[in-house]
Amino acid sequence: MAEELIRLDQVKTYFPVRKKFWKKTSSWIRAVDRVNLEIFNGECLGLVGESGCGKSTLGRSILCLAPVVSGTVLFHGQPIQALDAAQLRSFRPKMQMVFQDPRASLNPKMTVLQILREALLICPGFDRARYLERAAELLDMVDLRPEHLFRYPHEFSGGQQQRICIARALATEPEFIVFDEATSALDVSVQAQVINLMADLQKRLNLTYLFISHDLSIMEQICQRVAVMYAGRITEVQHARTLFASPRHPYTKVLRDALPVADPTRRHELATLAGEVPSLSNPPSGCRFHPRCAFATDVCSKVEPRMSILDNGDWVCCHHHERLRANGELLT
Repeated sequence: MAEELIRLDQVKTYFPVRKKFWKKTSSWIRAVDRVNLEIFNGECLGLVGESGCGKSTLGRSILCLAPVVSGTVLFHGQPIQALDAAQLRSFRPKMQMVFQDPRASLNPKMTVLQILREALLICPGFDRARYLERAAELLDMVDLRPEHLFRYPHEFSGGQQQRICIARALATEPEFIVFDEATSALDVSVQAQVINLMADLQKRLNLTYLFISHDLSIMEQICQRVAVMYAGRITEVQHARTLFASPRHPYTKVLRDALPVADPTRRHELATLAGEVPSLSNPPSGCRFHPRCAFATDVCSKVEPRMSILDNGDWVCCHHHERLRANGELLT
C-alpha cells in the first residue's frame, strides 16, 4: 500500500451565524462535520457531492484556509494546526490550490511573468536571478509558449488561464494540489485537454491530488479513489472502478444514475432526488441522507450510521448497506 500523505481525523469546520445587532453567535454552519479521510502519496482522490455539501470547504480546511475548530489534519504525520505563523509560512509551498474560476484567481493588472514571479519568490532558497528562466519552464510544462509571459490574463482563453493557474501552483514545487472544480468553467473539449495535462503532470512530478467536482464522469477518468460527501459528512470512499460498478450508498447510486449516457440508442430516465437539500446549520438527526432516501427506516432517522469497512479497505456509512450485507445482498 502507498504511503499515507494526508490524514484527516474528526475534522470540523464551522462558521458562525451572528445576530445583526448584538453580534452574538446564534448558530453554526457545520460545513465540515467530523470528517475522517486518508490521501495516499501519488494518488488522485476525487471528492464528489452536490453543491453546498462542503467539498470546497474541506479542501480549504486541509490547506488551513478555513477555520478548523476541532480535529486534526496531518501532513506526513505532522499536525498542521500545531504550526506557528513562521512554520506555516515555510510549509505552505508544499500544498497548493487551483481554483474554479481562473479569471477571478488571476490578477488582471499583472502579466503572466509577474504572476509566476510572485509565486517563485516565496520558495525557500530560490535563486531570484533565474526567475525568468524558471517562469518559461513552467509555461512549457503546461503547454504554453515563452512569449505568453508578457501578456495579461484577459488575453487568454479560459483553458489557457487555467493552465496559467496550474503553472503558478507548480512554481513552489508542491507535493499536494487541491483542484477545486478546476474544469467546471471550461468547455467540454478544453476540459479533456486540462484533465490530460493534470494526469501527465502527476506522473512526471509524482504529485498527489485532491480533485473536487460534482461530475462523477470526470472522476472515472482521472481518480484512483472517490470520496462521496453529503451535508458535511463523507458517506462513502471506494476505488473509482468499483464505485461505478457497485455503489454502496444510496446517494452514490443516485449520483451515478443521474449521469447522461452518450448513446442515442440507450434512452433512460435520469435519476432524481426528492426532498430538499438539508440545512448545514440544522442538519437531520441520524443519517443525514434519510429524509431523501428511498430505503430509509426508523433507525436511519435516530441512529448515526457507523463506518463499515469493505474487503479492499474502502468504507461506507449506511444502515441500508448493513442490512444488505447481513442478508448477503448487494446495492446495485
